Formats: sequence, structure tokens, C-alpha cells
Amino acid sequence: MIQSKTDLKYYIIQDKKMNGIIEKSFSSKIKNTLFPDLTLKYLRFLRKSEYYYNNNCIVQYWYRYRLRKMGLKLGYSIPINVFGPGLSIPHRGTIVVNSKARIGANCRLHVCVNIGASGGNPNAPQIGNNVYIGPGAILFGDITIADNVTVGANATVNSSCEQQNVVLAGSPAKIVKEGYPCWLEFNDISL
Repeated sequence: MIQSKTDLKYYIIQDKKMNGIIEKSFSSKIKNTLFPDLTLKYLRFLRKSEYYYNNNCIVQYWYRYRLRKMGLKLGYSIPINVFGPGLSIPHRGTIVVNSKARIGANCRLHVCVNIGASGGNPNAPQIGNNVYIGPGAILFGDITIADNVTVGANATVNSSCEQQNVVLAGSPAKIVKEGYPCWLEFNDISL
């Protein structure tokens, strides 16, 4: 959870890093100024909303309004205080996340992902660090997903997975591959 300005800065830097934004050169800064990445802008509003909400500042309402407005534009319904640092969203599209879900650091979400509760049970998934969630995946219910798990496209995950470095696929999802590197290792992204 973001409690201080230092935490806020760390979360924003990690989000940029995981989304491939590296502002080292002057030309990249100009490009990002003229053609801003709206997903990154959304993530910045998300992080600032979390910071101001956690510190009970009146400014939280402005940032939450802007977050909701941009979320409608991009198709994201992501509540505050759910994701750890390093959230990566490579494409615009429908993403729905329950407010009771808890997702660790360096999660990558693709389009049409739904993370929610199951009928009648208010509990939502608890997901570890470095988890890749493919397009169209659905994770629901009171389940736990371990660190370094890859959830395949269109998978329906309704039971817990305590094993690390595995691929979940199918409907209902089951382990189809063991010993698989997490998405950061697979793409040579250094923390």
C-alpha cells in the first residue's frame, strides 16, 4: 500500500519500467510528451488515488474522478489498493477487477481479463508476484495463485494453484507445464 511520497514515486517508477517506458534520452521524453501513453497516465492516476486515499486527503476525490473517467475511456475497472508495484497493461480493453482481490508486484494483465468473486461468496483471488494473466482469462472465487505463474489465454481459474513456475490453461484451468520461467525472465526484464 502506498503510504508516503517515497512509496508513490517507487510505484510509479516500477509501473513505467514494467510497461517499457524508459525516459533516458531527450527524444524519448519529447515523444512521451507529444504522444502520451494513456495506459501509463491511467496508472499514474491509480497510484495517486491510492496515495491520497490512504492519507485521507481531500484531493483523493479529484484523482478518483479522473481515474474513473479515464477508466471508462480505456475500458478498465481497477479499484485502488489492489495491485502491488509494477502493474503492466500492454493493451487497451476491458479489464475488470474486484476490490477484494489482492495481486502482488509485477503483474501483467491483458485485455478481457476478469478477476472477481464467485456467486454469493464475497472473497476474491489472492495472486502472488510476477504473475502473467493472458487475454480473456477469468479468475474467480476464494482462490490463491502462487508467485511466477502464467495463466494462459481464455483460461478459467476457479481453484487454487500453490505451485510456482507453472502454466495454467484450459477451462477449468489445470497445470499444463511445470518449470516454466515467469514472464519477467522469459522477456529478459530485470528488476
